[in-house]
Amino acid sequence: MSKEAAYRAACVRADDTRAQLAVSAQAAKARIAPARLKQDAVTKVKASALDGVAYAAAKAQQRPVAIGAAAAAFGLFLARRPLAALFGRLYVRFRKQDTDLPEIDDG
Repeated sequence: MSKEAAYRAACVRADDTRAQLAVSAQAAKARIAPARLKQDAVTKVKASALDGVAYAAAKAQQRPVAIGAAAAAFGLFLARRPLAALFGRLYVRFRKQDTDLPEIDDG
């Protein structure tokens, strides 16, 4: 191969490499666009949420009593103030019933 043919082949390879670099740069630019990043993030969050729900459903099917007890405990935790107020009112009502008895004086 002569020097001129080698030079032309090197120029062709350089042009091909330059074209590949330009295509790669355009693809990278499109990939780091804010809209694309947002789309990727939303897709990953949705996929993670669906995986989590599927995992929780599988575990709930394996241990329904434990999941039910945990859900009941969490529900009681969330309703602790209304429940405390209810039991407080009931306690006062039951206590006042005993004090309503008339006193007998043997005097």
